Amino acid sequence: MRLGFCAIALLALVGLVSPADAASEKVKVGVLKFGTVSWLLDTIQANKLDKAEGIELDIMPLASTQATTVGLQGGSADIIATDWLWVSRERTSGGEFTFSPFTTALGSIMVPPDSPIKTLADLKGKKLGVAGGPLDKSWLLIVAYALRTANIDLRTETRQEFGAPPLLAERAKQGALDAVLNFWPYAARLEAKGFTQLIGVEDVVRELGAKGEVAMVGYVFSESWAKENPKAVDGFLRAAKKADELLATSDEEWQRLKPLMQAEDEATFEALRRRYREGIPERPVSQNEADAKVLFQFLREFGGERLVGAGNELAPGTFWHGGKS
Repeated sequence: MRLGFCAIALLALVGLVSPADAASEKVKVGVLKFGTVSWLLDTIQANKLDKAEGIELDIMPLASTQATTVGLQGGSADIIATDWLWVSRERTSGGEFTFSPFTTALGSIMVPPDSPIKTLADLKGKKLGVAGGPLDKSWLLIVAYALRTANIDLRTETRQEFGAPPLLAERAKQGALDAVLNFWPYAARLEAKGFTQLIGVEDVVRELGAKGEVAMVGYVFSESWAKENPKAVDGFLRAAKKADELLATSDEEWQRLKPLMQAEDEATFEALRRRYREGIPERPVSQNEADAKVLFQFLREFGGERLVGAGNELAPGTFWHGGKS
């Protein structure tokens, strides 16, 4: 009698759980609290795109890029967003992380309204803010580009001020900098304040040999985790692609995201939306990987082992090809 009752109770309990919920796999995503990846993850959850793929996102807001990489290395996060250079450096040192593109949006050198600076040569002797440090990837690529196209070494012919992106954006608005190289969300915010783009890193990479726009930032995860959890990684990447398709076409979805974006006015909101949409990857992974190999050589030349690690080329396996070698 007791067994019969328990069986009935169990059947009733199972009936309360849908097949999709019962089969869902949790995917732990470590993400910067105010990073642009959070917009995509919010879109996935709000539209239940993860549930449709049989997964459930467990989002872990973190305070810094270093915190995300530590979380991934320690196993508290399954997926984070970072660049393929970090992945290549880790693989050269024996790691097994791998990369799938998230955005081709890169930084830009922005100049104030009515600035006399019209070309890279005009930066000679000027004070240039550079987000990050002397080994920032965008900075080194622009240094390589300026040497090649304008015969100017920005490292010696400008006065650089390195710093955090939000701080440099404020310094630029205060008139304390003649120009600023900043990450794309901050460049978009400056654009909304009347700043103009002197040059974008997207233009630079083509001159350096890339065949198209290169995704520098992507979803990074352990290769062994991905192979052990193919449903989780494939479901996440499909959900991310569907979210990007929605963000590329739906203005209503962006209106829903507006509070998360912290856009102080309509011009800022529109600049952020436009730049995000422009950065949605459209090329096959193989083409991104081929261009990454080209850019790696410039980064190795100008950043050395401190930036790229001990490898002489992009480490094999840096880009994820769905588990195929």
